[in-house]
Amino acid sequence: MRRSRGLTAALVLSLTGAGAGLGVVLMPSASAITPPVAFTADELPTWQPNGVVFAMAEANGTVFAGGTFSAVSPPDAVGGAEQEAVNFVALDAATGNPTACKLAFTVGDGTATVRALTVSKDGKTLYAGGYFGAVNGTPVSSLAAIDIETCTPKASFHPGVPATVRALDVTDDTLYVGGDFGTVEGQTRERFAAVDAASGALKPFTANADEPGRAIKVSNDGKKVVLGGDFFTVNGTNSHALAVVDATTGTVAKTYSNIPSNSVVKDIAADATGYYTGNEGSGGGVFDGRIGLGLDFNEKWRDRCLGATQFVLPYDGVLYSASHGHDCSTELEFPDGKRNFLMAQPTDHAGTAPAPVDGFVRGPRKLGWHPTANDGIGEGIGPRVMAVAEKSDVKYLWVGGEFTQINGKPQAGLTRFANTGDVGAPTTPVASAGSVKPGEVQVRWRTSYDQDDSKLTYRIYRNGSATPIQTMTADSLEFERPQASWTDTTVKAGQSYTYRVTATDGAGNTSALSASASVTVPTSVQAYPDKVRADGANLYWRYDDTSSPYVADSSAGGNTSGLQVGAPALNQGPGAITGSSTAMGFNGSSQQVYSDHRQFVGSSFTVETWFKTNTTRGGKLIGFGNNTSSNSGSYDKQLYMTNTGRLVFGVYNGSTRTITTGLFETYNDNKWHHVVGTQGPGGMTLYVDGQNKGTNSATTSTSYAGYWHVGGDNLNSWPTRPTSNFFAGQIDETAVYPTALTQAQVKSHYDLAKAPADTVSKVPAAEDTYINQGAPSTAYGTSTQLAVRGTSAYESYLRFTLPAAPAGQVLKAASLQFKTSTQAGAGTADTVSVVPVTGAWSGAGTTFNTKPTLGTTPLGSIAGVPDGSAVQHVDLDTAAVSAVLGSSYSLGLTSTGTDAMWLWSSESTAADAAPQLILTFGQK
Repeated sequence: MRRSRGLTAALVLSLTGAGAGLGVVLMPSASAITPPVAFTADELPTWQPNGVVFAMAEANGTVFAGGTFSAVSPPDAVGGAEQEAVNFVALDAATGNPTACKLAFTVGDGTATVRALTVSKDGKTLYAGGYFGAVNGTPVSSLAAIDIETCTPKASFHPGVPATVRALDVTDDTLYVGGDFGTVEGQTRERFAAVDAASGALKPFTANADEPGRAIKVSNDGKKVVLGGDFFTVNGTNSHALAVVDATTGTVAKTYSNIPSNSVVKDIAADATGYYTGNEGSGGGVFDGRIGLGLDFNEKWRDRCLGATQFVLPYDGVLYSASHGHDCSTELEFPDGKRNFLMAQPTDHAGTAPAPVDGFVRGPRKLGWHPTANDGIGEGIGPRVMAVAEKSDVKYLWVGGEFTQINGKPQAGLTRFANTGDVGAPTTPVASAGSVKPGEVQVRWRTSYDQDDSKLTYRIYRNGSATPIQTMTADSLEFERPQASWTDTTVKAGQSYTYRVTATDGAGNTSALSASASVTVPTSVQAYPDKVRADGANLYWRYDDTSSPYVADSSAGGNTSGLQVGAPALNQGPGAITGSSTAMGFNGSSQQVYSDHRQFVGSSFTVETWFKTNTTRGGKLIGFGNNTSSNSGSYDKQLYMTNTGRLVFGVYNGSTRTITTGLFETYNDNKWHHVVGTQGPGGMTLYVDGQNKGTNSATTSTSYAGYWHVGGDNLNSWPTRPTSNFFAGQIDETAVYPTALTQAQVKSHYDLAKAPADTVSKVPAAEDTYINQGAPSTAYGTSTQLAVRGTSAYESYLRFTLPAAPAGQVLKAASLQFKTSTQAGAGTADTVSVVPVTGAWSGAGTTFNTKPTLGTTPLGSIAGVPDGSAVQHVDLDTAAVSAVLGSSYSLGLTSTGTDAMWLWSSESTAADAAPQLILTFGQK
């Protein structure tokens, strides 16, 4: 923080199609630019100054910008010669190009600057304040009036203001002025004054402040004036940074004492419902955010985000702000880190305001509008001022400041956004899929991000189909992207499926397809993960993810995904659980995973994970902290390892309360171990490998909003603190519960982890071909496609080298998987049967004239296949396939109809093309 710098979003889904959504609320589909946001986040081409824009106003489709600069140049993408613009430029609101109005603000000694602009109520006069001595050569004294129609300074308006003017507001007959001055027209007017709007004559209004005035706003009824700045007194009355005075006399009407002494008010704005302030400060305990005041000037809410708010603009129920907000922890939004230069939030809470925290009601939640900028030149503030202009029925939000980039592209000092023309597509979803029981696949993805649409439509595609199997909507913000999920209940046990997801905004802009997520549905319930879900885990990371940086949440609610930091190693195997796929590896120095969901933890909770390590530097296994990728300042509810391999479970409730395994109970032996920490009404308990290792009576921990961390985060000042905050080793099957698990539940989890699990073998075709009655002498052994039809006949033949059943296991399910090709009409309305091939055949020599004999008893069949290239499955007779395990076995595809089906052969390079048998083995 500096003087010169200065929700948890609910997942909302709508469902159509097969399957079931998790935790869903029906809602209408998204609309372009999610209301109440009125502007896209797509920047428009705009001429740009070679310095800083401090002030802005608009009239009749023209935007006026003032500051400290000497020229303006075309947008980088357009190119061309720059034009002289001496601290001022007038631009067409719709094109971003300079108009014919040219004004030069100059001064004989020092650097001239324009710091405030406002337009008269009739739209005919532009008032300018700053530090300058002439406008187009006409002598003035830091305050000027410009005739807008002729673009000329009014020579008759020249009140003497001997120091910088920083704020202006105007009524029908009075111009109110704030700044650094101590006199106006030779009379004492300290930091605030009022002059006649037509003549510039000084008015009796007196509101003397002891420090600079930076903001001024006339009340809606014209009877009061709200003052903002650095001051501590107004007319000798204590009131820091904000005060309300009588509009005629300047007599103090309301004072404020709850703005920190190291903070100031930079801007004041108003709408029909109240007043808003933008604030900045320097040092500890600073107030850098925004205040909402009612029409009675009493505070309604206070947004305590840190980041030097320079300007506030209420428009159609939304408060747009220019700042470099970097920490909205107090608002339960984003933690300290990335700077957010342009933000939007409702002007007031919808419904009942939240309960006060530390004496303040939190500000309304941020909305889904998030153009990016940068610190830029000068003081490194970023954006400083905003204005709304309208032309040809299109509204434009203009932004000025000292930034040099907008949305990652070069754009200096000025930019603008329209209320139409949204062209930015959402980010591509990162999808995964998991199944722990027959007949059910959980498809989940980290919700996408769109700069101006917080409500996106997602389409889920299965097995390569061009038609979505499910369409639904979900909410997300730039800093809050909960996992969305959908359960496909139309799947079959033992079969494999692939899923891809797209995101579409309200204007129809659609992301690319996500990478394919594959899953095989088990033939029986997977005992361990099913038990974790049944016991109520609200976070369950299984670490079977195949790409960075997303970690899927497999819990039944499924919205607390994780984000990887430092690229932990994926697909580390074997995992901790019998039959589970992989674990995640951590390097012990920089890698971790944190939850992408800010939350509070209740008075009862359980943390559970499996780990394997031989480290001698200790580290955090799992814990709760108030930051994400940076070290947390508040951190507890954690399991960590000491340098010697002992395990510690601890919370903080005014002091650290911990349980530690015995002196000789160490677990850095490079074997998988199960550790669980619980807290509830009965106190705290630590379990290792199903055994109770200690208890205490602590029933509370500190309540704060934060994130779960696995593999690392702060451990400073905790007992037996290890050398490293970060854990070196493998972690698997992490779960968090909102209750304290019982000892019986913990022991059950440990025991189930070692229970035998089913195994799935995928056996691709070793050879395949088809025959064609219309070409009876032709062999198709090298064709990339196979065909099936009754008349005139096509038949396909597939040969598989079948494995024997694993020791102690039997075949529990078998299916044939194939993928229809991209040929037009590749599907069929007829039933296709799978039968054994009893005669000899080869790909090179088999033709219609030499075709093999087929068995008469089908192993399975599929009643019609839709057109479009997609993966299909046919369940096979398990007993018949069991009888031929360990041998070479041939299958034929045949039909009695006239509608041909075309499918990829093993020679095809298409994704998932090769025909294959899916064999599931398990205990007898």
